[in-house]
Amino acid sequence: QVQVVESGGGLVQAGGSLRLSCAASGRRFSADAMGWYRQTPGNQREMVARITSDYRTTYAASVKDRFTVSGDLAKNTAYLQMNNLKPEDTAVYYCKVEVVVRTIEGSTPFSYWGQGTQVTVSS
Repeated sequence: QVQVVESGGGLVQAGGSLRLSCAASGRRFSADAMGWYRQTPGNQREMVARITSDYRTTYAASVKDRFTVSGDLAKNTAYLQMNNLKPEDTAVYYCKVEVVVRTIEGSTPFSYWGQGTQVTVSS
């Protein structure tokens, strides 16, 4: 089993910064990708930023130029640096770990989620 733990959330004023951390542990593996998602009550979970094992990054348009995703996927860790935070960034932020198990018979993807960390931005 894989455990995913996020940390670093909290309350910050608009214009401030926070850094989220994600660490995955458990059975022996290396993540193929790690991503940050967020969700507000009554809404679907949305992708915020994602990084692959070859360090390609993807961002939601709403956070590009404000958020930066980084990490060491060989160590199953990822970070999300959030700058110039806005009240609309308020949400529960989740870390998703993607692992592809490759065998001679083919590849099978697995996803593991953390419990989430609350980010609240006051105006």
